[in-house]
Amino acid sequence: MRKLFLFLFISVFFSCKKEEVTIPLENTVNEDLASYQEIASINLGGLGSAEITTFDPATNRLFAVNNGATNKIDVIDMSNPASIKIINSISMQPYGGYVNSVDVKNGLLAAAIESTNKQAPGKVVVFNTKTLKELASVTVGALPDMVVFSPDGKFILSANEGEPNDAYTTDPAGSVSIINVDNNFTVTTFDFAGFSTQLSALSANGFRVFGPGKNFVNDIEPEYITVSNDSKTAWVTLQENNAIAEIDILSATIKKIMPLGFKDYSAAGNAFDLSDKDGTVAFKNAPVFGTFMPDAISSCNYNGTTYLFTANEGDAREYPGFAEVKRLGTVVLDPVAFPTAATLKTDAQLGRLNITTTLGDKDGDGDFDALYSFGARSFSVWNALTGALVWDSKNELDVKCNELGVYDDTRSDDKGAEPEAVTIGRVGSRTVAFIGMERADAFAVYDVTDPTKPTFIKIFKTGDAPEGLLFIPASKSPIGQSLVVVSSENDGLVKIYKANKL
Repeated sequence: MRKLFLFLFISVFFSCKKEEVTIPLENTVNEDLASYQEIASINLGGLGSAEITTFDPATNRLFAVNNGATNKIDVIDMSNPASIKIINSISMQPYGGYVNSVDVKNGLLAAAIESTNKQAPGKVVVFNTKTLKELASVTVGALPDMVVFSPDGKFILSANEGEPNDAYTTDPAGSVSIINVDNNFTVTTFDFAGFSTQLSALSANGFRVFGPGKNFVNDIEPEYITVSNDSKTAWVTLQENNAIAEIDILSATIKKIMPLGFKDYSAAGNAFDLSDKDGTVAFKNAPVFGTFMPDAISSCNYNGTTYLFTANEGDAREYPGFAEVKRLGTVVLDPVAFPTAATLKTDAQLGRLNITTTLGDKDGDGDFDALYSFGARSFSVWNALTGALVWDSKNELDVKCNELGVYDDTRSDDKGAEPEAVTIGRVGSRTVAFIGMERADAFAVYDVTDPTKPTFIKIFKTGDAPEGLLFIPASKSPIGQSLVVVSSENDGLVKIYKANKL
């Protein structure tokens, strides 16, 4: 018995954990990771009405972003996860425009709300999860896109994307805000100006600054945040810039920017279907690079090393005032770099592929010497200290989606299954990654107990265009068993999934 207890203790201590969850040994519930099934579904109102959710274990309430007919947060009773219902809502009308993100900690609900003028400073508003009363309204940077509590509950962090207007004549600075909960919700907002002198070195490693004016500070667009177990460090994805920034929370400073480089689709294991007009789903290698450009990010610590998990969605700037996207078949290819250019540019080959015009003309002569598409059609694991790529799913997500019959070939020319969401959780003795794929309408489950060697488990169907993916551990679940919550923006459905106990 002593040996068994020691083994279990060591397994839990050294296993990778989600940053805000430490599950006691007595609450460990082993479950069959391949058996997830939908147990409940609720429609919040159709297109745009279900995006991001968060759960409060103290009240058994699920809070769901709803930007459908009106901007609000729906409050859903989760006391019986198999029979969920809306019991209230919080109007966003007094605070601004769309609500983009929510998070819960210690009875507090934080909401990231953009201004009605998208380029103006937004707000993070804090509510009581039980009474739904406003506790604080804090001004942050332009377009707060993601909000998260630190695991200790002392700080709220907001990634302020700072997107330009349609004409690209106004482009606010991308920034990060840190709100001190214990100090009357005081806020510090900072941008990336201190790294402008490093642009050349950063760009050489895959960092992107582009668009009209190429203004370093205004061009950076923070997207998503994850926080370390000790609440001292945060990592922020800079999606359009193809990088991750490391933030020191206590000093509210940026420690470094880590460019992510590019994915080589001509390498072994990276074969993809890059055409939506070839009449089939055929995975082939091609002389093209993918730009990781991650959306969601999560983290965990394993044997003393922090690992970052990214969903490599990709994103293009397409505005009336500036658009970087062109079909590969419409651009001029360098005849030396691409001796078979005429064949490559056909629709059945690479002609339909969307590429960025901001990369690839290496010698400035007007033709393309290399080709860069959006996203990496994968999820990746990175060393948080060095920024080095530890593991990438390569083409496995698209291949598995195709085997299941959920791969959308009409998206082959763009970003494939389009991994957008990633969250990490403990299920029994294992650490698990859940990957949401917007264009496959599905989520994948991976065993990442050893984050350097993720193992694919299974893919499960969801609603149309899953945007948010939430994991509720057994220790916080109303039924003492882990739950997965998927919110889909195209059909407005929130679905609850549960696995079988072992």
